[in-house]
Amino acid sequence: MLNPRPPQAIQRFNSTFAVGDKVMQIESDYDKDIYNGDIGFMRAIDQDLGDVTVEYDGRPILYGAHELDQVSFAYATTVHKAQGCEYPAVVIPVTTQHCPMLQRNLIYTAITRGRNLVVRVGQKQAFAMAVRGAREVRRPSKLGEWLRAIAS
Repeated sequence: MLNPRPPQAIQRFNSTFAVGDKVMQIESDYDKDIYNGDIGFMRAIDQDLGDVTVEYDGRPILYGAHELDQVSFAYATTVHKAQGCEYPAVVIPVTTQHCPMLQRNLIYTAITRGRNLVVRVGQKQAFAMAVRGAREVRRPSKLGEWLRAIAS
């Protein structure tokens, strides 16, 4: 809907990519000097070869048809993927239906991604739960056990 009637399109990996689509690199490719989270726009599609050119900050990057699983649409993204990025406007959905995501650090990160405008959409109760809750998320690991073994 955000890219109606594209002049050129190609279907790969259960997605239809079109010239003008906003995409995000989802894994780093050091050979191409493109990194996880970089956002660009589809600029050209070679229908015969299946190659696609994506422009990142004015720099064209060529993807072979077999490499299109390295990009995903970037019309919306997660707080996790947005870390380290800044956007002109950010819309943050905050609802009680996603209780595990109601964490103060995620709300802070989401809010600080917006340069000019931040809009919070959802329930006041959910936002209050997220801001109030400073839950510590325990991550089970063997780190403590390994450190004790090294120290002894």
